[in-house]
Amino acid sequence: MSATPPLAAAAQRLRGKPGRPRKHPAAPDREQTAGAVPPRSPRLLDLPAAAEYLSVSVWAIRDMESSGALRRVQLPGVGGTLIRKVLFDRADLDRLVDNSKASTTI
Repeated sequence: MSATPPLAAAAQRLRGKPGRPRKHPAAPDREQTAGAVPPRSPRLLDLPAAAEYLSVSVWAIRDMESSGALRRVQLPGVGGTLIRKVLFDRADLDRLVDNSKASTTI
């Protein structure tokens, strides 16, 4: 009979890494995955994501939208209605930044 005694098995487990044993190996680091396709960023951003993208507050985005400097995207919903979620196109945000750089004088 070649079974290890229970205390020997417990001692062997205690010599390993602390913590709960992992069922799956850890995900590889980004540096190790050379040549991998980076995740795609969404084209449409909601109000908080658009504010974070431009590094401004949500209220600044709302002010830009109400003044006409920034247009929101309205997607069609079921039955001819519009989806009520406030969405902004990333290209419009980039264009807003590019236009504001060109119009400022130093």
